[in-house]
Amino acid sequence: MDQKPLSLLHIHVKLLGFSLHSITPWPNNPSIFYLNGKRISRVEILGVVTSRDYKPNKFLRFTLDDGTHSITCILWLNHLTSPFFASRQPATLRVISDLAKCFADDIHFGKVARVRGRVSSYRGDLQVTVSDVVIEKDPDAETLHRLDCISLGRRCYFG
Repeated sequence: MDQKPLSLLHIHVKLLGFSLHSITPWPNNPSIFYLNGKRISRVEILGVVTSRDYKPNKFLRFTLDDGTHSITCILWLNHLTSPFFASRQPATLRVISDLAKCFADDIHFGKVARVRGRVSSYRGDLQVTVSDVVIEKDPDAETLHRLDCISLGRRCYFG
């Protein structure tokens, strides 16, 4: 019995930094990338915050380092002023804006953060456009994330 290939396009793929930096863009759509021949658009990463560039009411750009590679993340903070978000309901925008501000307040140098978001490219460099952030308090979070990435890589992504 043939199994249909696992679709990774609409899930958050758990990746280590070196795997994220090995993906390639899909030529027909700049928001889709290839990971070992499988299309992906969303990722979950975890690492230590090693840099933070904060522009109030615009964005927070920060870097996560998971020991295998550094990953640039961008958290937009301009939901209420950007025309990009104008088509959304005002109540929804307020909630998203408030959440983004809370996430930005939590991200500090040296903290271990779990980030989920869309893979994107800016000036030829990969980055993650953040949709949510969790600051990890469990000292084993990094080890467990790394083991999950290895296991999922063998079973789903590269197997």
